[in-house]
Order: sequence, then C-alpha cells, then structure tokens
Amino acid sequence: MNDQPRRRRPQHSSRPGSGPRKPYRSPSPDPVRRLAWDALRAVNERDAYANLVLPALLREAEKKGPFDRRDAALATELVYGTLRRRGTYDAVIAACVDRPLREVDPPVLDVLSLGAHQLLGTRIPTHAAVSATVELAREVVGDGRSKFVNAVLRKIAADDLDGWLSRVAPPYDEDAEDHLAVVHSHPRWVVSALWDALGGGRAGIEELLTADNERPQVTLVARPGRSTVDELADAVGEFAEPGQWSPYALRLADGGDPAALDAVREGRAGVQDEGSQLVALALAAAPLDGPDRRWLDACAGPGGKAALLAALAAGRGAAVVASEKLPHRARLVARTLAGNPGPYQVVTADGTRPAWREGAFDRVLVDVPCSGLGALRRRPESRWRRRPQDVAAFGPLQRDLLRSALRAVRVGGVVGYATCSPHPAETRVVVDDVLRGRSGTPAAAAELIDVRPLMPGVPDLGDGPDVQLWPHRHGTDAMYLALLRRTA
Repeated sequence: MNDQPRRRRPQHSSRPGSGPRKPYRSPSPDPVRRLAWDALRAVNERDAYANLVLPALLREAEKKGPFDRRDAALATELVYGTLRRRGTYDAVIAACVDRPLREVDPPVLDVLSLGAHQLLGTRIPTHAAVSATVELAREVVGDGRSKFVNAVLRKIAADDLDGWLSRVAPPYDEDAEDHLAVVHSHPRWVVSALWDALGGGRAGIEELLTADNERPQVTLVARPGRSTVDELADAVGEFAEPGQWSPYALRLADGGDPAALDAVREGRAGVQDEGSQLVALALAAAPLDGPDRRWLDACAGPGGKAALLAALAAGRGAAVVASEKLPHRARLVARTLAGNPGPYQVVTADGTRPAWREGAFDRVLVDVPCSGLGALRRRPESRWRRRPQDVAAFGPLQRDLLRSALRAVRVGGVVGYATCSPHPAETRVVVDDVLRGRSGTPAAAAELIDVRPLMPGVPDLGDGPDVQLWPHRHGTDAMYLALLRRTA
C-alpha cells in the first residue's frame, strides 16, 4: 500500500509564460440563434406568420445591439430554412431519438430543428453548429435537456443530407409521393395535389417542389404615374435587376432593402410578386366595348393589387373602389392607396353581400381567399398548417364571390377570378361550376376570355383560356387567373 500523499494537480501549466488556468465559463448566449428560436416558437406555438413576426424581432434586436446585417441575414436563413425543411428534418430527428416526435417537447424539437438545419442545410462548421445549438438549449430548455439535444445532434452530424435522405425516405419506385414528401419537405397530400395540378412526370413535380424550397427574390412594383422602374433601380443600385415579365417590376438581389427606399415609404412603389402584378395588368388590358370608368377590387386586402389597379385606372381617368370585409385589412388598403392621383374609394364590405348596385362596374377583380398553396416559397409554415379539408372549405365562399362579382359588372364588362393556389378545386373547378350554374344561385351569364395574349412575352401559359403561373417556370408565386366577360 502506498502511504505517500496523493500528488496535487498543478494549478498552472509548466509551459514558460503561461499563467493560472482560467475557470470554465460557458459561452455567452448567441443572440442570432435565440432570435431564430423565438421566431420558431411564435410560428409553431401561436400560429404567427414568419414574415410578420421575424421583422419585428429583428428590429428589436437591432435596437438592443450589437446586431448587424450579417446577423439579420443568418437569423432569417435559420428561420425560413428550418420552416421550409421541417418535414425532412422531422424524419431525420425521428431516426435519432428513441420516442415518437409527438412525445418530444415542442420547444426542444424547435431547438433540434434549428440544429439540424445548420448541420444539413448550411455551411456552418459541424462543431460550431453543435456547440452553439447546445448552448441555446441550455438557455431556453435547461441543462438537463441540453444533454439530450447534444446527443441527438451528434447523431445527425454523423452523415450529410444526401446520406440521411437515402436512409429516411422510401424509394421512389415503392412510394413516389412519400419519397417526394420527405426529400422535398412537403406534406404528402400537398405533393399529390400539386402533382395533379401540374400533370406530367417526375421531372416537373421535382422542379416545382425544389422551387418551393428556394428563397424567393423580393420584387418591387413601380406604380405607374407615381414612380418608375428606373427611379427604383437608381435608388437600389447594384442590388437591382429588371423583372422578367411585368414592365413595372424590379427584383432585388440579396442586400437590397425595400424599406430604405423613399418611393416605398411614400407608397409610390411597393413590394409585390410579379405574378400578382401580371394578374392586375391582364385585367386592366382586357378589351372592353363601351365605357371604362369604374373598376372594383372586391377582395382588396392588403392592397397590393388595388394600388396597382388604381394607378393604372388613374392614367385612363377611371375610378377604383377597393372593398375589404375585415376592418383592419381595409385600413391597410387605405394606407396603401393613400396619395393615388386618381379617384378611389375604400369600403369595408362583404363581397358576397355587396354594397353596390348590380352592373355598377366595368372591370372587377376578385382575388379570393384560398389555401395559399401557390405561395409556399414565401409562407413555408402554411404547408404544415393546411389540411386537405381546408381546400373544400374555401369552395362555397369562392363560388359566392365569383357569382357576386359577375353581378357587379355590367354586360360587356370583365371579371378577373384570381387565386394564389394551383389546386384545381380552387381554380378551374370553381370557374366551371359558376359558369354552368352548378351548386348555388345561378350567376349572370358569362364567357371566358383568353388570358394568354394579355400576358405578352410570358412563356408556358398552357392551352388557355385561363392561365396558371408556376414558381419553377415563371419565377412567380403560383397565381391563377381566369377572365370572364358578362354576356347577359
């Protein structure tokens, strides 16, 4: 037995010039990842929309400082990337835990999803992604559960995204829809609905699903008579490029900030997807016999199409009525239209119970409430909130609004039926039912107008007479437009 006293560990290194060993201190909380986690919690717990909650959190962080443009860019990528790839990351995480995902506390699952995105969807080094996410877990869910987070992330880090997909996605030949759902992070029913709407084989649907997961460019509209594309391009500088299809569109590359532009702050320009611009432009370009003095936007909130229509109408001496059912959205419309040089009126009214007489308008736009399956690039959380029954639930309202719009337009006038969804049950089926007088009070008699000549230069518009735009073909949201002329 050794009775010598146990040698004490030296308190400092024997290396020349080295001082006493400093006690361990955990890294400071990372404000970027904490902000991203706060945004995800708001989206997943309170059904907030990322495009609303994230800017508010970024403004608050910038006030507290230090929080620069690169921090904001990383936070944005973490939030939107995690939301877009949630389905894929859920499948990977599920393979790394010993319980069903529904039994993992939602705050912990949000931390794991953030970590998975850093490991599998970004170029952040593995050690940095793991350590920073574990520190976030300590801060927001406690030290005990941070150990669970650490163990799961180290399992995820053992392979790259392609390797994980080969393990967690079923083979395409065995279950094509489930394979696409896992690989491209869409609910299976959405994959099926989009595939039906698109038609064709595997290549087309994979291109569409891939486009849904890409970050869309911010697109500006120069409202005619109030600003120009050249003015916006000069103000934006190197971050600007012309729109592809609309003569009023300007696309911003990374780094362009719409809020910094005088024209946007003053309402002379706005942020508006090019597909939305094309819908308004096509309605305004449809040929009319007789007067062209009164236009109606029957579902105007939040006001982007109404503002473009009002600017176009002002150039022709026409007046616009913008109607919105919800008072807070009607206030947004009024704010967007403020300063328009031509006559306009904003009313709070239900488009199915109109506040105007029959045949009062020459042109009517009805951009109906819908599932939003055409805007999954911009609102990735929508794909996880919608259910198949939601599509059917919108149907009666969509038909009522179209019937009401046809009664609001005069004989010879034109109605534009638009929706940000490619689902056939929200597009052609609705139009066909109303034209044929199915399911409800018969509408005024009408005929379809070919939309394609009214979108000059835009390719791949199908067989007509209606038009479906696509993210992978046109770089726009999946907007649908049918134009109908009232005949009696």
